[in-house]
Amino acid sequence: MALGWDASSGKYSAEQASISTIANSSEALATSESLSQKTGMKKQISTVSALFIIFNRMVGTGIFATPSVILHLGGSVGISLLMWILGAIVATAGLNVYIVWGSWLPLNGGEKNYLEYLFPKPTRLATTLFASQAVLIAWGAGNSLVFAEYALAAWNPHPSVNPVTSPSSPLSPVRLVAFACLTSTLFLHGVSVRAGLRVQNILGFTKIGILIVLVTLGILALKGQLREGVEKPRNFESWNKIWEGTNTSGTVLCSCLYQALYGYVGFSNANYSLGEMRNPTRTLRVAGTLAVLTVTVFYLFCNVAYLAAASKEEITSSGRLVAAVLFRNVWGPKAERVLNAFVALSTLGNVYSVSFSYGRVNQELGKDGIIPFGNFWASSWPTGAPLAGLGLHWLVCMIVIFGIPEGDAFNFMISLTSYPMAVINGVISFGLLYIVVRRWSNSGANSTSLGEETPLLSQARLLSNDLPIPTSSVFLATLVFGFANVFLVVVPFLRPPKGLEPFRDLPYWAQAVGGWGMFVIGYLWWVYSNTRTRL
Repeated sequence: MALGWDASSGKYSAEQASISTIANSSEALATSESLSQKTGMKKQISTVSALFIIFNRMVGTGIFATPSVILHLGGSVGISLLMWILGAIVATAGLNVYIVWGSWLPLNGGEKNYLEYLFPKPTRLATTLFASQAVLIAWGAGNSLVFAEYALAAWNPHPSVNPVTSPSSPLSPVRLVAFACLTSTLFLHGVSVRAGLRVQNILGFTKIGILIVLVTLGILALKGQLREGVEKPRNFESWNKIWEGTNTSGTVLCSCLYQALYGYVGFSNANYSLGEMRNPTRTLRVAGTLAVLTVTVFYLFCNVAYLAAASKEEITSSGRLVAAVLFRNVWGPKAERVLNAFVALSTLGNVYSVSFSYGRVNQELGKDGIIPFGNFWASSWPTGAPLAGLGLHWLVCMIVIFGIPEGDAFNFMISLTSYPMAVINGVISFGLLYIVVRRWSNSGANSTSLGEETPLLSQARLLSNDLPIPTSSVFLATLVFGFANVFLVVVPFLRPPKGLEPFRDLPYWAQAVGGWGMFVIGYLWWVYSNTRTRL
């Protein structure tokens, strides 16, 4: 009998079949819900919690800062808003891709399962390549530092600087607060899943309240209720005014779209915890749709709010936070301290959501024995939550936060969070296209199996023919998302516009090369593991 993971005991056992064994078992059930039940995970994630798992991941600091970059590059109000709309279209397409995959494979782990389905041979290679970037990248490090920076700015806007407390010091307040942020996340999610979800929901509702405040300030600005001495910008005065200054350079427009697309990252976040979701297919569809729709509406309204309160010149020269201009022009300079608190809370929600997901990814990789000490990382001790998996994510983040000094090396490590996922998203998109075409061509046959080379969950043949054949709209959405990720993979190899270089001394393509390097590390680990097994 095959060795598998026993969720009740927290150990490997011969009695409990692993995912792959379930796939080949004659008694396996052929529906997505029954497959979800086979995992033995406690169903604690409701539709509301799933909504905020996605929403908190999507909305971090981007909407407070990125609009100024896009406006600066695009040159006009029209181009700026158009890029955010295009980003929403791609996010909607991507959500459809992840809903299809999640409906077929409602298990914890997200892309790990989809890659295993597409590439079962060579055995474990796809999983190991995925594991290299999932485990080694410090997903929560960047935003925990951003949270610390803005939380401290809200507490004390004018701190005194000395060699001990400066940001470059290993024990600076910023790094220590980031440590506290990630450690609280570790124990909250690692001790009580229910409590962690409740805190995430509260942060999500708070974040919605923050965005409503921004939109309300924009409405006041549109009515002309600006602070005394602030001139009305008139960015929406006429159609020609909206498109005035448009930059049609191909490289610039690519950079604008690149910035906008990353503003919507996170719509797939609930797919990492589908095994713990009540009625995962319906919940993912409802929660994902509501999250992307809500984020899109707020993003567009916030951009309009910024443009209603400040001129293009003010926005493009606003520095890190364009939202600061909105607060200053409507409420005055003292209100910027409130904004710092808002940004800190928004970023905190993002850190909680990211950690929640990648703790589960690490746990699933441990169950499969892909990473060293798999039994330990796969444990659900002591309360049924993935404390060990969360601890692995925490450990990698601590190494980056305290072990790497400020500068290009640190920025390089943080930048790696985005590129490998663009590669993976492209692969699962075009893989889904292949499956869709195969299902269309076999629609009159009894079998839609991809053949012997696809054993993972093959007993369900894409979880049975009861699932509808993907429609032409799904095909189109998958095509859009696939090529959007090809775009995200290619653009970092193109020289960026002046002023948008990601590094001071490293070449601009270092992020892309580093992203591919993560997969090389995974491949080398796979070769080593296979060699050790043969010996």
